[in-house]
Amino acid sequence: MATASSPITAAGGHSSQPYDRAKAVKEFDESKVGVKGLMDSGISTIPPFFVFPPDSRCDLKPRPGSESQIPTIDLSGVVNVDSPDRRSAVVDQIRSAASTVGFFQIINHGIPLEVLDRTISSVKAFHEQPTEIKARLYHRVPTTGVNFISNVDLYSSQAASWRDTLQVKLNPPVEDPNLVPEVCRAELMEWNRQIERLGEMLMGLLSEGLGLKRERLKEMTFNEGRMMVGHYYPNCPQPDLTVGLNTHADPGALTILLQDHIGGLQVRNGDDWIDVRSPPGALVINIGDLLQIVSNEEYKSAQHRVLANCSKEPRVSVAVFLNPGAREDVYGPLPELTSEENPPKYRNFTLNEFLARFFKKELDGKSLTNFFRI
Repeated sequence: MATASSPITAAGGHSSQPYDRAKAVKEFDESKVGVKGLMDSGISTIPPFFVFPPDSRCDLKPRPGSESQIPTIDLSGVVNVDSPDRRSAVVDQIRSAASTVGFFQIINHGIPLEVLDRTISSVKAFHEQPTEIKARLYHRVPTTGVNFISNVDLYSSQAASWRDTLQVKLNPPVEDPNLVPEVCRAELMEWNRQIERLGEMLMGLLSEGLGLKRERLKEMTFNEGRMMVGHYYPNCPQPDLTVGLNTHADPGALTILLQDHIGGLQVRNGDDWIDVRSPPGALVINIGDLLQIVSNEEYKSAQHRVLANCSKEPRVSVAVFLNPGAREDVYGPLPELTSEENPPKYRNFTLNEFLARFFKKELDGKSLTNFFRI
């Protein structure tokens, strides 16, 4: 395990040897301890490869009232009584949010509060297991559909971010359910069942918001490829020098996020950053790059980030990325949404090509959509 005197943990310390960043990154990765392991070792300064250039660091100044710019949409009119009038009102609210800021929160979505709580608690429990247990799942390439990792872009990013991640392929499911850690297995399987239902509902509402039939996005298998990431953000001893998650936009169709009470998620809106704090029971929804392309920019994919955690408590969040299940199908702006007056803004591509481009770039704030723009 890394110690406070190790070269990978000296953020400004002195050593008789010149600092070798590549060696320090490799040493950290091969230790398999993750960021939590660094904190458990008793460090008081972060390793230099976690330090971002000054112009890339997050401004920690409070933004009074910015939370109000992220709409909170009550789905009870759709979940409980799906009447035409109530559904139409919800569709209008979702269309407005998806076409402007690209983020919204939902309440009364039909997932019980106890399921939300158990999901967060189980992911937290996984990350707080002894290192030797988690290390068995520490892999850069998730060949089994389940892996524990710190920074998916560790070797390509300008600086590492202060978080660890459990990744689980929810659908198509992992071949052997026993590969999912027992400490969170039952909870994540239940979470997947709930998200499948909610994802289908949201896809229907978003389809109608585009003026399409309710089943249009479902027919494109947009709810069939589901990947979960359970992020763990330990307390950071120098939160002003690094970030929890660098500025980026999600590549897929839609993201459903469950976050705890700690806070730290921010969304870019023009030149401003909006704090996103969730009331109890709320879920955060954001448009991904693929849905922006398919909608021909009727819907907007927003850049977002997470501040390094300055709280003494760890921050835990669980995101599910909804992607098409048909990886070899061709995607691009829907013909129904283009015309001579509104021509396609993007070329067509397969999902495999799209995701390959995403994983060749770091999470650096550059839009994936730019690679496919006409």
